[in-house]
Amino acid sequence: MSKLKNDLFLRACRKEPIERTPIWIMRQAGRYLQEYKKVREKADFITMCQTPELAAEVTIQPVDIIGVDAAIIFSDILVVPQAMGMEFQMIESKGPVFPQPIRNEDDARNLKDVDPEKNLRYVLDAVSLAKKELDGRVPLIGFAGSPWTLLTYMVEGRGSKNFTYVKKMIYNNPKLAHSILDKLATAVAKYLSAKIDAGVNAVQIFDTWGGILSPSDFEEFSLRYISQVISEIKRKEEPVIVFSKGVHHSLDKLSSTGADVIGLDWTMNLDEVRKKIGRKVALQGNLDPTVLYAGENKIREEAKKVLDSYGEGSGHIFNLGHGILPDVDPEMAKALVQIVKEESRVFHGKNAEILGQ
Repeated sequence: MSKLKNDLFLRACRKEPIERTPIWIMRQAGRYLQEYKKVREKADFITMCQTPELAAEVTIQPVDIIGVDAAIIFSDILVVPQAMGMEFQMIESKGPVFPQPIRNEDDARNLKDVDPEKNLRYVLDAVSLAKKELDGRVPLIGFAGSPWTLLTYMVEGRGSKNFTYVKKMIYNNPKLAHSILDKLATAVAKYLSAKIDAGVNAVQIFDTWGGILSPSDFEEFSLRYISQVISEIKRKEEPVIVFSKGVHHSLDKLSSTGADVIGLDWTMNLDEVRKKIGRKVALQGNLDPTVLYAGENKIREEAKKVLDSYGEGSGHIFNLGHGILPDVDPEMAKALVQIVKEESRVFHGKNAEILGQ
């Protein structure tokens, strides 16, 4: 395995001295890039996910094009329920769809145990291929959805505004919800462990829908299973990042799950969160994704606010507070990366001189 030429991201995850703040962008391998669209013309979304050569190609594109400090494997969180036997469709105008959602015990009985080496081999092959082609330029991140976020899609059958069906399940049939969540936690832990075996340098758990739950429900139906996943991941020194969108109320508890890094959405203040949990974990985030609709001067101003908010020292990975939007100009994403590289050195004092180039 090639030694990493740029390990800033991993050092920041571990809060080790760094010369500048590293940056990567959630959903960086995707629709905002013309180069991605050209690959997408060859195959539909699910075929791209299931074709290691295509997945590896689009994984690496942002490293070459916008200069990020880490790659994230191109895939989708919903490959796990698909591996459990659910039919998964990606419809252009509607997004992800499960035509036969899980609504009762009979539906849940059809869910299979996941063996990542067999059922998700294509993702592991994409990891191996991307790792080889990156040749140590930057670290590679693997990811999965949290059990709660996966459950919401599996029960709703598609994206939702009110999450009616999954809320009905947790209130009227919590036993069923817990049995599926437990099964999902086991599957996700195995999947992330297999990705680490295949060569990823870090893993991220996306709890996209954690914020739709009340604090007590979050603790019962999401946090508990995030902790279970992390405790079951087989890893050596690979950092675990948890991004739980909209969860202002449980940051202390999230920082006690065993995660090394907590991702923050753009509605949170980095300075306040650092004071609260920054001794325990590194922080990732948290520029509003829509700032990238602005010009370069405004992007610089807003990026500096994020850097100022975290302040001096290591333990910060710059990112957006959610995924990059598909109609963003790639030149603005490229500008953001360059701005962070330039403006963040002052926050690392002597390290910027000693370790910098």
